[in-house]
Parts: sequence; C-alpha cells; structure tokens
Amino acid sequence: MTTPDPTLASPHSPTLDDWVSRHADEVIAAAERLGTPVVCASGLSPSGPIHLGNLREVMTPHLVADEVRRRGIACDHLISWDDYDRFRKVPAGIDGVDESWNEHIGKPLTAVPAPPGSAHDSWAAHFRAQCEQSLAELGITYRGISQTAQYTAGAYAEQVLFAMKHRTQIDTVLDRYRTLDAAAKAGTPQPLSEDEQSAADDAAEGSGAAAEDDGSSGAEYYPYKPYCTLCDRDTTTVTAYDDDSTELTYTCSCGHGETVLLKDFHHGKLVWKVDWPMRWAFEKVIFEPSGVDHQSPGSSFAVGLDLAPLFGWQRPIGPMYAFVGIKGMAKMSSSRGQVPVPADALQIMEPAVLRWMYARRKPNQSFEVAFDAELLRLYDEWDALNRRISAGSAQAAEQAAHARASSTADGGLLPVTPRPVAYRTLASVVDITTGDADQLLRIVSQVEEEPIADLGELRPRLSCVEHWVADRMPPEDRTVVRTAPDAVGHSALTDDQRDALAMLLDGNGEDLPRIETAWSIAGLTHQVYGVPKVQRGLAADQIVKGDKELSTAQREFFRLVYQLLIGKDTGPRLPTLLLAVGPERVRELVTIQPR
Repeated sequence: MTTPDPTLASPHSPTLDDWVSRHADEVIAAAERLGTPVVCASGLSPSGPIHLGNLREVMTPHLVADEVRRRGIACDHLISWDDYDRFRKVPAGIDGVDESWNEHIGKPLTAVPAPPGSAHDSWAAHFRAQCEQSLAELGITYRGISQTAQYTAGAYAEQVLFAMKHRTQIDTVLDRYRTLDAAAKAGTPQPLSEDEQSAADDAAEGSGAAAEDDGSSGAEYYPYKPYCTLCDRDTTTVTAYDDDSTELTYTCSCGHGETVLLKDFHHGKLVWKVDWPMRWAFEKVIFEPSGVDHQSPGSSFAVGLDLAPLFGWQRPIGPMYAFVGIKGMAKMSSSRGQVPVPADALQIMEPAVLRWMYARRKPNQSFEVAFDAELLRLYDEWDALNRRISAGSAQAAEQAAHARASSTADGGLLPVTPRPVAYRTLASVVDITTGDADQLLRIVSQVEEEPIADLGELRPRLSCVEHWVADRMPPEDRTVVRTAPDAVGHSALTDDQRDALAMLLDGNGEDLPRIETAWSIAGLTHQVYGVPKVQRGLAADQIVKGDKELSTAQREFFRLVYQLLIGKDTGPRLPTLLLAVGPERVRELVTIQPR
C-alpha cells in the first residue's frame, strides 16, 4: 500500500467548505477589521491529568491557526496555562496522592507539591509537562503563557486596578447575568444526570477555568481575590479598598489579615469571569473556543460579551465544542481519576490518526475515542481514506481532514509508517506470535504482496499495535493455542468432519496437497477454502458465487478448525492462524484421535 503525500491534498481551495476553513475565513476577516494580527487561544488548567476531552480545547484553535498559516498569514496560537488557579480538590487515581493533599486546597496550583516521584517542582508543572510532550508529538506549535508568571510579575497590574476601580459597573453586568443564570436553572425540568452534573462541577477540567466564579461573595463586590501571604490560600475576604491609594485590606480564614498596596501587591488574581475577558483584551484574542459548561446562560463566555468591551476589546469568535468521551466510559473528568490522556492514546494510535479524529468533526459534534476493539474499525476507515486519497477519489472535505491530520503549515509531516499493514492484521499476528519478532516478520511478509525487509517498515504503527495488544486488547479476543489435542472434541467428530480434517492435513491427491506443501498464506487460503468445495464434488479452486449451502459448509469447517486449535468458534483469519501455529503443532492438534 502506497502512503499518500499529504501535501498533494491542499486543505484550502476556492471551493472547499469545511469547518476549519470557514472559521479561518472568519478570524482573518475579524483581524483585518480590528487591525491586529490573528491570535487564536486555548486555556488549560493543570489541576490534574489533561485528558482527551481537554485536547479539543487545543486542537480546535490549532487547526484554525494552522489553516491561517497555510494561507501565508502569520498567526499566533497561545496556550494559557491556568496554573495560578486554586487547587480545588484532590483528583482520584493519581499514584501516591492521598487525602493528605487536602491541606493544599485553596493554594495556587504552582504552590502545590507535585505527585510523589515527579521530576517537577509543582503540581502544575507536572501535569503541564505531561501534556506538552504529547502536544509536541502531535505537531502542535504554540506560545505557552503561565498565569502564575503573568500575575506575580505584575503583567496585569494595570488591568487589576482598572477592574477594582470599575467594580460597581462590573457587578451591574454580572448581576444581570446572575438573574439569567438563576432563571435558566429554575427552568430545568429535571435533576441533572451524573454526567451533566460532573460537567458543571468540572468546568475547570473541561475548559481551563478554575471555577465559574464572579467574586460575588461578601457585603461589597470585589473582582479581585488575594492569596493569603501567610497560608498561601485564597480563603480570603476583601474588607476594604481605596481607589486613590490602592490600599486593600483582607482577612483570611487562617486568622491572618493585612493591608497592602494593590498597585505593588501581586499575590492574587481577578475572579474567573473577569479574568477571562481581561485576558482577551490583553492578548488581542480573535478566536477561542470553549466547552458547553462555559456557554450556558450566565456562564463566563456569555458574560464576556459585555465585560470584554470594558477592557477595550470584544468577545472572540468562540464556537462551543462538545465533550469527547472514551468508548465504554462515562464523560471524562480529571477528578474521577484514571482518565486517558493524550499520551495514552498516542501509545496505541499514530499521531496523524489522533489528529484526524478531531479534524474530521465539527467542534459541536461529540465523539468517542476508542481504546477497545472499535479502534480496529477506526484504522480500517483511516486506511480506506488513504487509498481514496491515493486514487484521487476522496471528497474535498476528506482531503482537507487528511491533510490537516498528516501535515502542518510549516511543512512538517507527522510520522508515517512506510508499510501500513492493516491494524487488525497486525493485532492478530502480534497476538498469536506472542512477541516472536522473527515469526511476526515471516507471517506479515507472506500476508503482504511485496516482501518486508524488517519490522522497522511497520513502525510506528507496529509499536502502537504492540501496546494495544499488551494493554487494551479485550481478554475474550485473545488467541491462546491449545497445548494438547481436544480429546472431547475429537470424540464427537462426525465422519464428514473426519474426512474434512484428513483432507486439510494430507490433501486429496489431486488439487489439495499435504498442508506442509501449502505452507504460505496463499497456499493455506486455497487449502481451507478448498476442503468444503471438494467435499461437495467441486474443484478446490473453482469459483462459486451465491451458493449459500457452500458458504454455510465453509463457516462450519472453519468453526471446527478454530475449536480444535484455540477452543473458540472464531479467531484471527484462519490461514494466518495456521501459519503462526506452525505445521507440526497444527498436525498435532488436528490429527484425528482414535475413538
């Protein structure tokens, strides 16, 4: 199979109409209207494992930014690491992390110790690094911004003072949305499901926000939340603020209290619903998507429509993206623990295939990433698309999705497997050869039309398959060859079945040879399909179409051989299984036992 050149399938043409191109048209027009460069943004909170649902927060603007660059227009894709958010709760399922981490709740994520054994100096740095490695493998280029660094360096000092000075105006806007939010909640016809409630509770993990906080607690409204300089938590209450001097007084639940000059105090942050529109203005963001949790009535994206102009900007173009699930799992949430992260997916699928899953669907379309046997079907689709691309028969949108998955605007190509043997074929061979590299190469070389010199031609796909077979292959799909003949099965054989098995092993003296003579994929295929034909008086190589009785006889013969070899009714392709088991073992297990 020839691997298509992704550069031949340009993702943009005058007639192309896919979601990435349409958003690129919008952001280019908006940037021209505003007289600024194109800036696409993502926000991620390293509050725990950054999972495959969060990856959509990055992939959506990446694909749009990449399309803008393909058109020769400069574009900045920034990822804002919300590492100055509070540590809200201790995620489950992280090795070495237990209830003792509760003492850090309320601290900035960069002030929380990393999980035991980590090479990083903080909780935020640990999970950020884990994600960044995967983004590099996926070919995603971006400008990373640490919100801890921004706030503590005073980058937003002017914006913080502005927000505090205009707190009454901000509160008036927020109050209008609070009313909308309350009305929307009051109109909910039934209680939220577990997954819906999790989506609300885990807004941070879904879209990068610490919480849908607007700072409305307390007698007077303040859009700024200090971190206590004694305990480093945000369990603080602002009790007074003077606009002229910028003197701010706060108290903390730990008992500490102090008065500081806010113009010089950089140990706190704006509440989320004010912080986000402030940053839109600060970075001149043109495009930033967000999850369902941030686009409901009264949520941060809705509020940003009116708050962004206060900071001299406008709410970005921001499509809502749907959640991404894992087949067989509920909606992903970092707090639930053991959720697959991009690194987990990249162990079992090539980067281009993972990119393709996000590129081929509109952001508002939900989908599931398959870690089970459904992955084999996904790869069948990917390989079929590659064949259509090579043949020039792929539709324009398919070409676009393929090119976006396989390459980036800077000319970089994602890793390509030189000989992309079908994933399901490799999985069967890896399973039945149990890691024997020589046998694997021998079998795959016979499966393919052209010889394969070494296993390197099958990688990185083969490496993905090996991980999938070892860690993800359903137990019921594994192939275990019998260690001894099935005495019970042999004793129950009919005369026709005995004749069929004898013919499989020793041929019929005419058009079916001894099985050792037929020892190749082509030869064994001829052998196993030929036995039922010969038993019906046909030639072993006779082409027969529409004979339902023959088809039934072939299925029953296959089932019989599978039972004698592996104790199941089905399994890997029978010629491949025979080739892997070897002629001596096949003869041992299939030779008819005395009654």
